[in-house]
Amino acid sequence: MYDQIITAYNEAIFDTDRDRALQVVRQAEQDGMSPEDIVFKLVMPAIELMLASVSEQMNANLAQHFLTSQIAAEVVEEMLPRFRQAPEACGTIVIGTSPGDFHGLGKRIVIGCLKAHMIETIDLGLNVAPERFVDEAVAHGAGVIGISSMMVHTARGENGCRMVRQILRERGLEGKIRIIVGGAPYRFDARLFKEVGADAWAENGIAAGSVIADLLQEVRP
Repeated sequence: MYDQIITAYNEAIFDTDRDRALQVVRQAEQDGMSPEDIVFKLVMPAIELMLASVSEQMNANLAQHFLTSQIAAEVVEEMLPRFRQAPEACGTIVIGTSPGDFHGLGKRIVIGCLKAHMIETIDLGLNVAPERFVDEAVAHGAGVIGISSMMVHTARGENGCRMVRQILRERGLEGKIRIIVGGAPYRFDARLFKEVGADAWAENGIAAGSVIADLLQEVRP
């Protein structure tokens, strides 16, 4: 039974048919698939499958990429209250776009994927000042700061990741909070994340889930 459900769900995702994907999920639960299995055997593998596809054809699969993350977020929100035992979040990230950057699509995709990874996400919005990234991370006990940039000058800007790193250093927080960056400039130059002072980068929103989970493990007490 699971094979048929997985096939139907993946086909809906690749057809960017949100309603059909959600219908498959709800029918699966009615047929006896547990909420836990829906999240971890249906939704999560679809994200991994999309990651492989996106790696080959990034532009062609942007619609599927976005849909996969949004459905993942929606399904997780729907299924979590029905888990037999509520899963423990593996950590918290604060995320926003760098100062001067008002492109939020990439950030929205990441947030959708992170919910499927059981990572608590605090969305700081667009055009976020470096001090606010750090202040909010401390306030929410976040182990990771995520900075999205869609333009080269916002990725490289002195008030972006570089300043966040400086503030962390000045406050003695470098060993407690990691920085991950993402966006088009980093895909064009895989070394850029190191130049701006980040600990890691992710090629796309789906890959970000695994990278951020690893960073959270590094700073877990």
